[in-house]
Amino acid sequence: MRRKTVSKAAVGAKYGFRSGLEDKVAGELESSGHAYQYEEFKVSYTIPPRMAKYTPDFVITVNGVIVETKGRFLTADRQKHLLIKKEHPDLDIRFVFSNANTRISKQSRTTYAMWCETHGFLFANKSIPREWLEEAPSAARMEALKSLIPATKKASK
Repeated sequence: MRRKTVSKAAVGAKYGFRSGLEDKVAGELESSGHAYQYEEFKVSYTIPPRMAKYTPDFVITVNGVIVETKGRFLTADRQKHLLIKKEHPDLDIRFVFSNANTRISKQSRTTYAMWCETHGFLFANKSIPREWLEEAPSAARMEALKSLIPATKKASK
């Protein structure tokens, strides 16, 4: 007769713990007569911010439009672009997708296009629209781009 195997996590969960190891340690504490509390407290902490750099794929120099090309638009990319937009609202970052109708994940109905619309990004499929190339520059967009150029490059131009 075959014995049914049960995982340590299942044993721990049965007795209110997240793992078999937690269950084992709780048993040791109890048998040694030590009082304990299990997951009664929450400790707040701050994940330290880190500086990161974003290198745009293309900058249309005549009008300051930034074009980012994406085949796959991963969660990390989406999070990065939301942070950039928040810190640099005057930068005009637009996306060209290989397929804007691709869903952001297998479980989601949201497409790359829908995500862009929700978050205020312009986007296109497969190539840069002529309108983007012929668009007049805006003062805010050009100033935002100029602020990104290091002082050493400004002096040499």
